[in-house]
Amino acid sequence: MNNNKLEINDTNLIPLQGLGVEINRLKAEKNAVIMAHYYQTGDIQDIADVVGDSLALAQQAAKTNADIIVLCGVHFMGETAKILSPTKKVLVPDLNAGCSLADSCPADAFEAFCKAHPDHTVISYVNTTAAVKALTDVVVTSTNAKKIVDQFPKDAKLIFGPDRNLGNYINSVTGREMLLWDGACHVHEQFSVEKLVKLKAEHPQAEVLAHPECKRPLLLMADFIGSTQALLNYTINSDKNSFLVATESGILHEMQKKSPQKEFIPVPPNDSTCACNECNFMRLNTLEKLYQCLKNESPEILVDEEVRIKAVKPILRMLEMS
Repeated sequence: MNNNKLEINDTNLIPLQGLGVEINRLKAEKNAVIMAHYYQTGDIQDIADVVGDSLALAQQAAKTNADIIVLCGVHFMGETAKILSPTKKVLVPDLNAGCSLADSCPADAFEAFCKAHPDHTVISYVNTTAAVKALTDVVVTSTNAKKIVDQFPKDAKLIFGPDRNLGNYINSVTGREMLLWDGACHVHEQFSVEKLVKLKAEHPQAEVLAHPECKRPLLLMADFIGSTQALLNYTINSDKNSFLVATESGILHEMQKKSPQKEFIPVPPNDSTCACNECNFMRLNTLEKLYQCLKNESPEILVDEEVRIKAVKPILRMLEMS
């Protein structure tokens, strides 16, 4: 293959430098909008119309007049967009872009778990499949989880799934004893406390920022704990100039864009020589796949209508409570 060209299919070659132009042409031609999660690569974030957290992307997509939503993230994010935008065509660049956290909570096993505790209210993190949302009483995000949990009576029996680390964190800040599903995000599980200690010694003025999906020992070292959006906002508003960031390293792209004068250092994972911690599922999406997705209007995310109707209810309840 010519090193200066990208092979799109057997008959069509596009210069690499023209790929962004072609994506924007197709977007205009098809009345499409491109949504990218903060954990996507920088080139995808830069070409997107909206960059944000998963639920915020789905909400923004529902407000647009676009006929097609291209969700550059992972599979459950495409499902959430389809749940809130049933009349729009929702596409993802790579159907294999799954999520270890969502996968750690199969709907059939979670249903059995909930049925074994019929007197419990079911709270599910938004990072779940549509089928799990359909089993849920109220959905939460890492931003609003505490606020929503606080609205239940102190003696309420609650199930929280699927992220045990986020659930443990919410228990610790609310004084609850929610029953936790044993799931986790492989990226946030892998941050190295030992390597963070070393980084703090090397950068004594840096603040530690951590996502609540991280394990408790790492959270105890954090100066600020919050969702991806909250971490970004904190760096923008802080008078500090150096940060050690414990979440997926894609967010550093937006942090650096918003605060080019500041220093952002990714906290490394345990079992790697790499200096950053990346989600291999998020990184399945590429500009090449985004182009093909728009061109072919595939892969498309479809959600069974009965499931969608059940899944939208806990999302709407969340919006009411937050």
